Amino acid sequence: MSPVSLFELILLLTAVVVGLELLARRLRLPPAAAFILGGIGLALIPGTPDIALDPDLALVLFLPPLLLAGAFFTAWRDFRADLRIILQLAVGAVLFTTLVVGVVAHLVAPSLPWAACFALGAIVSPPDAVAAKAVLQGLSLPRRVVALLEGESLVNDASGLVLYRFAVAAALTGTFSLGQATLSFGALAVGGVVAGTAFGFAAAFLLARLRDVHLSILGSFLAAWGSYIAGDALGVSGVLATVACGLVMGTRQHATLGAAARTQARAVWNVVVFVLESLVFILIGLSLRGVLQRLGGYAAINDLLVPAAIITAAVIVARFAWIVPATYLPRALVSSLRRRDPYPPIGIPLVMSWAGMRGVVSLAAALALPDGFPGRDFILATTFLVILVTVLVQGATLAPLIRWLRLSEFTLQQPKTLSETEARVRMAQAQLAAVRGRAIAPEGTARHPRLLEQYDYRARAATRFSEAENELADARTEHFSVVLAAVVAGRAEILRLHRIGEIHDSVLHALERELDIEELGARRFAGE
Repeated sequence: MSPVSLFELILLLTAVVVGLELLARRLRLPPAAAFILGGIGLALIPGTPDIALDPDLALVLFLPPLLLAGAFFTAWRDFRADLRIILQLAVGAVLFTTLVVGVVAHLVAPSLPWAACFALGAIVSPPDAVAAKAVLQGLSLPRRVVALLEGESLVNDASGLVLYRFAVAAALTGTFSLGQATLSFGALAVGGVVAGTAFGFAAAFLLARLRDVHLSILGSFLAAWGSYIAGDALGVSGVLATVACGLVMGTRQHATLGAAARTQARAVWNVVVFVLESLVFILIGLSLRGVLQRLGGYAAINDLLVPAAIITAAVIVARFAWIVPATYLPRALVSSLRRRDPYPPIGIPLVMSWAGMRGVVSLAAALALPDGFPGRDFILATTFLVILVTVLVQGATLAPLIRWLRLSEFTLQQPKTLSETEARVRMAQAQLAAVRGRAIAPEGTARHPRLLEQYDYRARAATRFSEAENELADARTEHFSVVLAAVVAGRAEILRLHRIGEIHDSVLHALERELDIEELGARRFAGE
């Protein structure tokens, strides 16, 4: 395929993304499921170009920015408070699933060597960060459950890829040392965290000194790929290096980025993450043709379908078998833990178990198996089936399951913090104090009476709303609906003035930016 043809294909896939996203919204399907089905549909159309998904390129292209974006917006306090559970999922569940799948694979395919069976287990054991974020978006889950699942997805890729590396080496060399593997695992994990933390502080230091907004945004993308590549070059976990870098940058963003950089960076990153996530799932669907060709066509599916289906069921059941006991046993055995973090309703572990979607990391790891690896075609076909079932079936039924279970709020008991309205009162009072200090001249006359009046009104309004939030909710909604109507009228007027040539384009853009910011704030407060 020529470079021009490749560019045209990328444009076509981007257009397909738009259509599939709209279709998914109309049919109320998870976008990830619609993208995979769309990719499969394209793969089955005669004449569609063959797309060989290079595993190394897929990991280095898609994974770093998606990992850094997830880590950047992770609430560090929530992540740290639930680190015990996140590690149970990201390390314990991955290791347990690898063992279960390895044993089941050997039972259904006795000719497959043990090391190859465990390599398959390591490939399909970690739920995918991209799939989790794509499917969880928009679901009405308790905040803590979302934090746990997203925190797990940030870390577990490293666990799965390290186990995968050991299993592949054992299959090719015929030797395996548990002690050496444990030490290597610890070194890779700790080294990745240390390297990523150092890289994150360095990136934050440099971003704080970039005054240009565009350079700051570009620097944030370079930090994503740079931390991943640097981690790999140092021989540690590139995944954990990127996650640690993102966590550090996220905690320091308020000191390193200005308002303009932060606002524009969020918009740019949202678009880039959406495009990358969409293309990942479409490329997974498009890879079906290559998988079938490796297996020898459709006729080979019949021989592989039953054992692959059994292994897929084992992947799903293993997650339940780990999460449900791990949720209740530690609390039953440790009374202090039970007092600090009471038993959650059974719906919580059920939903978390059902939310184990696999994605691009599993497919890339399977494709990266060297030619001549024992059972390579069987492993590739099984991996593809696991991805399809977990994304299409589990992803599509997760929202109905959540509604059916009617989950209550699942929170960790922590010191009481201010609500948003209470914090807004404190902020308004601090702003008023700052204005008062500068609005009164030494002789006692007011230098900025209108500004003082404005901030005094804000402080009183914030206090009043905090004291009677429920009673004033309807009035607040009506207030901001009027603000939105004023924004619409103002935008229509400046567009009219521009259309008849009375204002310049630069004036239009400046005023429109002000109206956009005002509209965003009003829509947020109105609950839209």
